[in-house]
Amino acid sequence: MKYCFMAEQRGAHSVGKMADVLEVSRSGYHAWLHRPESRRRGADRELAEEIRGIQKEAKRRYGSPRVTAALRRAGRRVGHNRVARIMRSSDLQARPKRRFRVTTKASASLPMAENVLARNFAVATVNAVWVSDITYIATTEGWLYLAVVMDLSSRRVVGWSMSSRLSTDLVLRAFWMAVLTRRPPKGVLFHSDRGSQYASHAFRGALKHAGMIQSMSRKGDCWDNAPSEAFFSTLKIELMDGGKAFSSRQGARAAIFEYVEVFYNRRRLHSSIGNMTPVEFEQAISGRSPDATCPPKTRLRPTTKEVSEASTA
Repeated sequence: MKYCFMAEQRGAHSVGKMADVLEVSRSGYHAWLHRPESRRRGADRELAEEIRGIQKEAKRRYGSPRVTAALRRAGRRVGHNRVARIMRSSDLQARPKRRFRVTTKASASLPMAENVLARNFAVATVNAVWVSDITYIATTEGWLYLAVVMDLSSRRVVGWSMSSRLSTDLVLRAFWMAVLTRRPPKGVLFHSDRGSQYASHAFRGALKHAGMIQSMSRKGDCWDNAPSEAFFSTLKIELMDGGKAFSSRQGARAAIFEYVEVFYNRRRLHSSIGNMTPVEFEQAISGRSPDATCPPKTRLRPTTKEVSEASTA
């Protein structure tokens, strides 16, 4: 271990000084340095390079379990403990987790729905249960609010909207984007927290128009909407380097779009669905993507173009 440290630091410190401080001989260090690389050390070095490539593509978003899953998908027979050890020694760990505050607030004057979902997060079919929530993203120009709608079965983000204002329109745009994209059947269970945006007359009217059943978390219990909370936590860990604010709202919009549509839905491995991507999972259980499962018969308020424009308004 001391010799490894000396080899890594020899550009910054002299070998003689390091040998004195670490109480090792110079001759021992040079003998170690020129010793043929062992088979195990060479294999670990090659594996570290593969892990580095995975983390580069994932932008340091993966912990050791997902890196292990990615390696196995590529045909590597490797154990999680070995991957974790190499990631630690090579400084390839995922970005550290951070804690975030709750964004939405309930209104005492608006009616609240029952908690129909009741933490039943294991859903077998797509377009059966959707969950939704709002979070904030820090930028130097101020907060950028993000609302998402997620299919609970596949964990795919099916609707999203961003705005500089926290309003009911924010969640309505995300909701109609999901409806127009998926064309779900009647009876979808729509779960959210008790925020005033979701309890508003406008949003409840949109749910009724789409034939959905509303469900809300119990007061002050974030675990009732854990999948949405987990998504936002993951997004902020994996997208925001050390929690740094974006330089502009426009920059944040572009980064969030890339993360959701390019990485999260289509490339990120999810342990809750067997280390598949949401798109892969949906195709596996249905044989095709469930987007627009039935052709539009009537105009559902906003057009697709309107929703696309609104989602980045």
